[in-house]
Amino acid sequence: MVVLTQDTRHKIKDYSKVVITNNASILLNRYKYLLSFIFYLLSGSLKSQFYNLPNDYFFGTFTQRQLAQIDSEQTHPAIQPYIPFFNKKYEFVADSYKVFKFISDDPIIDKVFFDHLIHVKSKTGKYEFKVDPLLNFEFGRAMYDTAKMQKTSTNTRGFIASGTIGKDLYFETLFAENQSQFPHYISSYNNQTKIVPGQGRYKVFKTTGYDYAFSSGFVSYQPIKRLNIQLGHGKQKIGNGYRSLLLSDNAFNYPYLRVTSEWLKGRLQYTNIYAVLMNLTTGGAKTPKNTEPLFQKKAVSFQYLSYNVNKRINIGLFQGMIWNAADSMNRQHLDWQYFNPVIFTNLGFYGLNNKNNIVIGATANVKITHKISVYGQFMGDDFSNKTSLGNAFGYQVGAKYFDAFKLKNLMLQVEYNDVAEGSYNKPLGTYSDQSYSQYNQNLAYTPGYGKELVLLGDFKYKRVFLDAKLNLQWLTLNKYALYNNTITKLQLGYTINTAYNFNVSLGYNYRFQDFLGFNASNNKTTFYTISIKSNLYNTYYDF
Repeated sequence: MVVLTQDTRHKIKDYSKVVITNNASILLNRYKYLLSFIFYLLSGSLKSQFYNLPNDYFFGTFTQRQLAQIDSEQTHPAIQPYIPFFNKKYEFVADSYKVFKFISDDPIIDKVFFDHLIHVKSKTGKYEFKVDPLLNFEFGRAMYDTAKMQKTSTNTRGFIASGTIGKDLYFETLFAENQSQFPHYISSYNNQTKIVPGQGRYKVFKTTGYDYAFSSGFVSYQPIKRLNIQLGHGKQKIGNGYRSLLLSDNAFNYPYLRVTSEWLKGRLQYTNIYAVLMNLTTGGAKTPKNTEPLFQKKAVSFQYLSYNVNKRINIGLFQGMIWNAADSMNRQHLDWQYFNPVIFTNLGFYGLNNKNNIVIGATANVKITHKISVYGQFMGDDFSNKTSLGNAFGYQVGAKYFDAFKLKNLMLQVEYNDVAEGSYNKPLGTYSDQSYSQYNQNLAYTPGYGKELVLLGDFKYKRVFLDAKLNLQWLTLNKYALYNNTITKLQLGYTINTAYNFNVSLGYNYRFQDFLGFNASNNKTTFYTISIKSNLYNTYYDF
């Protein structure tokens, strides 16, 4: 049986000319798998809803492009995950692709190429449930300086599921089990920090490998139209750029409560986040023999106020505060001000140079046209200027260009970040347990400090994609140049299923670290990869 979708019917003026004879029907049934696959290869992407994560950056360009074309005073794209209950425009719809879909009698074809693996939806819309595999089978070869080529690999098995009940309740859960062999510079980072970047602690796997697992999930409830409450374990991101100087999805997951309200008919959105982070030290607590250490807890609160000046200009204000870490018995002592939901009032009470580490900031995004937007951030951590390193602050400026040079689905982006040394620590390491960090990683800017220029390009033609990224990083120590990094990544791939971004790709990565004449050897890392994976969340290895 051949079915023409609604997207293609309008192209046929005379439906009477579409005739399928009995013989043709028999042939189609006999070769339905082959024909389905051929039509699939020729088709573009389907309309589908994305999972409510801070999605893989290049996959997220779909949503970025769509939001850039919308003139609305009710969208607030600077904070992720988005809350689709507030505005259906957040839903991922690949409307730039025209679909010509061949539907066979066999539902397996649709499941493999077009739909979620398990997708149950009531006819009345009272509930919806979907489950997809979370896979990453990646194999490669890496060369470190002149050393012999080494194997790299990642083996991820897991699942991601989500659902809605009624119009007010949404839930989502993810689990992944991983074994990896990384290039040398990532392995060195793992060994030093005792974590895999953004993915938590590990156990040794086959001498040189890493075995690690992580999970996330949350429940989102909308009791009234302009109020949303989320309780879960995951990450948040604030900002319009590739990096965030305020709050990034760079670090490991954490338990949190997020309360979001909207005012002025949606023009103003206010977010409060209360979370518990971990230092990978005991904080002085005694650990019995042969038991897992109980790591030191620290509470954190974030406030973000987003305001749409008009349909093209958005500005935001931010406050993040690391509260006094747990004592030697791992007991958390919180002041009542921790629960204070009003932005900047704790700043007035404690100041920036208090043991309770406060980071403040601002964001801005201006849509010059539906194709071009500029954005920026400012971060302030300490303005006391009591040390030789000076004040601790940072800024970001960037621009995005969609459908660049009139080439459809080409996105170009340039971003510059400058973060002063000593930022995010309070004050300059005196209270290391109060650092703006989670699991030994910065909560915000991935490199921690320094200057960085990021160039990104993303091009999609139907299901084929080409991604490119260049990071130029300049790091200093005591105001003297320490080393420069040049990091290049190219990826060419094909999307098999857009419902959960399941794709196959080839990758090229190059990293050169230049120590500028110091008594340290420069190092080069080149590695190539081939992978098939569900690419839904960000991993940051560009440091």
